[in-house]
Amino acid sequence: MRIVLHGVRGSTPAPGAAFVRTGGHTSCVSVTVRDEPAPRLVLDAGTGLANLTALLRGAPYRGDLVLSHLHWDHVQGLPFFRSGDVDGADVRLTLPAQSGASPSVPGSAAALLRRAMSPPHFPIGPDGLAGRWRFDARDAGWFAAGGARVRLADVPHKGGRTFGIRVEADGASFAYLPDHALGAGDGPATDLVRGVDVLFHDAQFADGERYWAKEYGHSTVGDAVALAARARVGRLVLIHHAPARPDDEVDELAATHAAGAPLPVTVGREGDALEL
Repeated sequence: MRIVLHGVRGSTPAPGAAFVRTGGHTSCVSVTVRDEPAPRLVLDAGTGLANLTALLRGAPYRGDLVLSHLHWDHVQGLPFFRSGDVDGADVRLTLPAQSGASPSVPGSAAALLRRAMSPPHFPIGPDGLAGRWRFDARDAGWFAAGGARVRLADVPHKGGRTFGIRVEADGASFAYLPDHALGAGDGPATDLVRGVDVLFHDAQFADGERYWAKEYGHSTVGDAVALAARARVGRLVLIHHAPARPDDEVDELAATHAAGAPLPVTVGREGDALEL
């Protein structure tokens, strides 16, 4: 698998010189499996989704788009995804079943998404996207997407149902938990991420910011390291960085925890590509 980080900030984009090294776009990851010329699996649709068009060199996107949850920083790039909004695009978007969006009710997933993406909030709704789009609400469990096996599991995070995601393909595996309130108990997260080669995990708050982590439904970096160690993960990559945390502070925070960690801990940066 080839994994590319297109957006690694949380909550809001972070423009400006102090954020260039880490990147300012919000959550988006693409996955290319062996023998495929381009990604056919994308996790989350934050503003980083715009970067995927450049990777595709403007070609239409044909594949799966799986949303961990529906907060703005994970869907805001959707209507600006040029490779998904052209004739020839063929996209299956999967979101967590909730609030009337059910796997058994056709059209309910699009209706839920339309609550945030439609006039007067945005000029078009999901049905205004060009190409062929399908919208599925899904419960926790395994399914096939983009040439990989994907497992969705409920994790605690405030403000709507949230999935942690595990992806397996080509004899490798990774887990993606950009928003995760470990302080509320890890629930199924340890099992979800157990033994993965790489864990991409929420790093929005430092250990000294635990009060705010709890208030916003996130983890601290120390929580993420502890989870990775407990689940015998191969490598921890910190993502979903606080929008007000400049590059130097992101690096310092990661280095502090990497020094005593029982596994490699690194900073996930916009544009990073990992081969598994």
